[in-house]
Amino acid sequence: MTNADKKILKRLKKEDKKALTELYDSYWEILFLSSYNILKEREVCEEIIQDVFIDLWHNRAKLQIKISLKAYLYACTRYKVFAQIRKQKAIKVELFDDLKKRFQYTNPETKMMDKELVYQIEKTISTLPKKCRIVYKLSRNRQMSHKEIAEKLSISTKTVENHIGNALRVLKKSLGYTFSILFL
Repeated sequence: MTNADKKILKRLKKEDKKALTELYDSYWEILFLSSYNILKEREVCEEIIQDVFIDLWHNRAKLQIKISLKAYLYACTRYKVFAQIRKQKAIKVELFDDLKKRFQYTNPETKMMDKELVYQIEKTISTLPKKCRIVYKLSRNRQMSHKEIAEKLSISTKTVENHIGNALRVLKKSLGYTFSILFL
């Protein structure tokens, strides 16, 4: 995190509402555009961005951001969009086609934020024990079920669950409390 991020985070923790306003003014547009690029629903996207900042304010005391505030806010927005897609349940397969690309390339700044977030996640995952890392990647990157992973690696599904649980605990510790809740 930059010194500016640390200062504004410290101000947030001291209940400085102006710090929240500064963050909102700085990031609402880019966060809105990144969510609108996926959902194409103005009101829903406005609500998502509002929720991100409300969550930031409500969880300010326990925030432990290890990445930049910009990347953190982007990640929160991204996972709220995913939650919205799941909530709608009228999901069409084409909605998921190139979802990562549509999120990532809304504009140059979101591309950079996505890169920073992916880098932090990959860096954290690379610290996992080999077997745990393999199980996590098969689960998250290839969307394999626990059963499929167990069969592929000749291990029990319980062992797969344990590896994924361990990976998520490490990510939670590395990426921060609020983000990890959204990530899970």
